[in-house]
Amino acid sequence: MAQTRTAPARPGRTRSAPANDDDEDAAAAPAFKALTREEAQALRQKDPPLNPWRVVAVQLGVGVVVALLAALATGRQEIGWSLLYGAITVVLPGALMARGMTSPLSRMSPGVGAVSFMLWEMVKIAVSVAMLMLAPRLVPHLSWLALLAGLVLCMKVYWIALLWRGTKKS
Repeated sequence: MAQTRTAPARPGRTRSAPANDDDEDAAAAPAFKALTREEAQALRQKDPPLNPWRVVAVQLGVGVVVALLAALATGRQEIGWSLLYGAITVVLPGALMARGMTSPLSRMSPGVGAVSFMLWEMVKIAVSVAMLMLAPRLVPHLSWLALLAGLVLCMKVYWIALLWRGTKKS
């Protein structure tokens, strides 16, 4: 059986509780400072929130342009329609979520906002899945590859939105 040795207590120090790293972090962290109304307005002007409707509009624009270009390049309308349907499978649920998240109800409190976000995210997923299931019935001569390309291209618009937020003018 192994023995453990403990160091003798130093004078003036009790051995009741070991030093806690969280206490040291809290002491090193700067104190929280509430912003004044003017400071909050200046912060909002400096870093405005990204409008979700702008993202949805750009997604729709990308989808329409790519669908037209694909139809013209291949000479096959079914490719263009499939690509456009893939884009709409991203845009329509995104628009529903943007509508739900920008409603006054979702901004009542942080708790209501979190529940609203989860609810609208579930609606978005359900509508996307339903649209994908209906695709063969709604799009004649459906090209799944073109539909997938439309989906992926429009989902990548979210990354462009993040880049918009990352590049600020000084």
